[in-house]
Amino acid sequence: MRQRAVFTGHTGAVLSVAFSPDGRTLATASADHTMKLWDSASGTMLHSITAHEDEVRAIAVSPDGKLIATGSADSTVILWNAATRKEIAVLRGHHGSIQCLAFSPDGKTLASGSGDDLHPPEFWRARDAIHAPL
Repeated sequence: MRQRAVFTGHTGAVLSVAFSPDGRTLATASADHTMKLWDSASGTMLHSITAHEDEVRAIAVSPDGKLIATGSADSTVILWNAATRKEIAVLRGHHGSIQCLAFSPDGKTLASGSGDDLHPPEFWRARDAIHAPL
């Protein structure tokens, strides 16, 4: 397997990556408090967003490509409009650093997990950013 492109621009470790559904964009989460969007073929940085007050530890792209979720060591999850890169909502409920994020296959639910041993995963309705029972 040959290397396709070199992605340079983060000033901290890259902690999570996610492709857009069409594969043309790569989203990265970093210890430098940013999320960056890249052209996956060329490695060109398309956008850089200071996303959180602490390390961005997790990132996920919805199956339709319309939403990006970031999770941070600041215990928050932020939902972003992928097209405008504007913040939609800040989701609070964890007591530890966010470690992982995943959208359901239909894109209606976002799951988030934190480093708090006593705290179960949280589930959110993606369309209105509220807790969602399974």
